[in-house]
Amino acid sequence: MGADRKPGRRTPAPPSERRFVLTTFTDLGVDTETTEALVGLGIEEPFTIQSLAIPLALEGHDLIGQARTGTGKTLAFGLPVLARLTLPGTGRPQALVVAPTRELAIQVSGDLARAGAHIGARVLTVYGGRSYEPQVEALRAGIDIVVGTPGRLLDLARQRALDLGGVVSLVLDEADEMLDLGFLPDVERILDLLAPDRQTMLFSATMPAAVVALSRKYLRQPTHVRAEDPDENRTVPTTAQHIFRTHAMDKDELLARVLQAHDRSLAIVFCRTKRSCDKVAADLSSRGFAAAAVHGDLGQGQRERALRAFRAGKIDVLVATDVAARGIDVTGVTHVINYTCPEDEKIYLHRIGRTGRAGGAGIAITFVDWDDVSRWKMINEALELPFPDPPETYSTSDLLFETLDIPPTAGSRLPRAARTRAGLEAETLEDLGETGRVRSRRGPNRDEAVAPSPARRPSGRRRRTRGGRHGATGAGEASAVGVPTGAPDPLSVADPGAAESASSGTGSTAEGPGGRTRRRRRRRPSGGSAASPEAASA
Repeated sequence: MGADRKPGRRTPAPPSERRFVLTTFTDLGVDTETTEALVGLGIEEPFTIQSLAIPLALEGHDLIGQARTGTGKTLAFGLPVLARLTLPGTGRPQALVVAPTRELAIQVSGDLARAGAHIGARVLTVYGGRSYEPQVEALRAGIDIVVGTPGRLLDLARQRALDLGGVVSLVLDEADEMLDLGFLPDVERILDLLAPDRQTMLFSATMPAAVVALSRKYLRQPTHVRAEDPDENRTVPTTAQHIFRTHAMDKDELLARVLQAHDRSLAIVFCRTKRSCDKVAADLSSRGFAAAAVHGDLGQGQRERALRAFRAGKIDVLVATDVAARGIDVTGVTHVINYTCPEDEKIYLHRIGRTGRAGGAGIAITFVDWDDVSRWKMINEALELPFPDPPETYSTSDLLFETLDIPPTAGSRLPRAARTRAGLEAETLEDLGETGRVRSRRGPNRDEAVAPSPARRPSGRRRRTRGGRHGATGAGEASAVGVPTGAPDPLSVADPGAAESASSGTGSTAEGPGGRTRRRRRRRPSGGSAASPEAASA
């Protein structure tokens, strides 16, 4: 087996040499160098999904991995992807990871780059909202692993800047979210560009019918691994859940007190709409909290600025919509607050999955308006939670202070002594080369963004001044509309009769800037132009 392996490819330990109890990455078949690199990153023991998926993936099997969010799926497919690389490579991408959102693509790319730094693996992230040129230049320089969103991957492939013919490992990460966002046609087009003898790994938190159909069509005899028992509750057991029935007029006061709880570090507040995000973030900022909003109406630079500030601790409250927060994995998030009730159980799981990640503890708090009681009961029943009738709670309720360990002195505003964060202003806005605000490709529910279209050029029509004369166009204006100085006016009438002398009264010529002859239209007695409508519109 070792003789058939290409030079530069690292050979994992054979199954016969692995211990029965798989407690380290070496036991799973990961080579010693990578294991030591993981230890240097503080990763020593594998999670359940990693223990199940890595040995099978290292042997080349197609794989379906199912696990809850925050349980280590990135390394479950990332380590086998790194093991299959042939280094040094030819520059063509050898592995492709498709993610539903920009934030998840950035996270996965960073994890792969750190895990593969010791072998010199070159990882590139591509997504909409950034200019094409840097991504194209990186692809030309040579890349081993490409992580990207479907729309930008297809755009680069159509431009022939991205060559997918050498991909031997394909990963579809968060496949259920990818299909929920409407990416199925794009994903299928990408799959059709790949070689049929590739290894395909599909990872998903849930397995709806569309994901099952996708796996049956494109995976070859896949092995389905699941990180928990089928009857186990899908919520993270280390996350404490609290549900309060609240009044819409009291939510802001209630939220201000929740954010003053003891041992509260980073917090994410979820809202249903973009307008609500801006409103809540502005209200929290006015109360002294270091908060910022993240939603689809913000440009990519603004979104990344807020996320960088959140990860660095310059702000400690991130107010986000569901789509914008997909894939956010930030260490140290202790509280998740559902400012508005989720639409269904899937969104609820996605939201509270931002805390309690990688075995850590977390607190999930949900505000349920009176109008949302029936919706919450459906979520509670679907997830078999013990909160069918949330207690009626106000910002002055003792229940709130006792349950969440809030100091009794907490009020509407954060005390000045506690305002220790630098704030969003301390984080610089990165120049992404955008010409304007990024537009969504498929409306507000699609998080994949595309670069805005170039600015519309002026129409180039001649300006008419009083008395029927046409205004002169200077050299700078002619250049702006694509007409070089001294060139014939493309909108002038091509009629020999229009060149008659001015003394005839039927037409005249005038000297324009740069020595260009500007023609006047020959008028007929009826007032119509001598040029035909077709010539005038040419």
